[in-house]
Amino acid sequence: MRPKPTGRPRTGARVAAVQALFQSEQTGESAETVAHQFIRHRIGAGDAAAQEAFEEGRVPLAHIPLFEAILKAAATRSEQCDAEIRAHLAKDWTLERLDPVLRAVFRAAAAELLNGAEPPARVVINEYLDIARGFLDEETCRFANGVLDSMAHTLRPAEFGAAR
Repeated sequence: MRPKPTGRPRTGARVAAVQALFQSEQTGESAETVAHQFIRHRIGAGDAAAQEAFEEGRVPLAHIPLFEAILKAAATRSEQCDAEIRAHLAKDWTLERLDPVLRAVFRAAAAELLNGAEPPARVVINEYLDIARGFLDEETCRFANGVLDSMAHTLRPAEFGAAR
């Protein structure tokens, strides 16, 4: 199942980033290589209608600079992203045990949260939960919500008032 296009370029960039991180992990290609492939072949609606393009794995209306920034941050800070994710998993869960799509969602979100104060942490949480809902079941999305919320509170405590 693929998420429905929203007509929001920044959301499209995040969807493409999750797909690219997933592809990079599955193929062993660098994030940079996959980014170039996405920009050439998958981002933008082309001649097809947006919905049809989306169902074929394309991402209409993706904001390319944000897409590139997420992938670059996820690649250059991969160890830090993975450490943050691990820190917010239950003791009996490992990063490797996660569904590969969920790993890609968490890595993209961690990259954005670590990469500065924009966008607000709540936007990051909501955007990546919406993406997760397009690919994963509701129970997994509840799990994702808990991890994303915990990670955001840790990485951006000032946005949530008093630190936990």
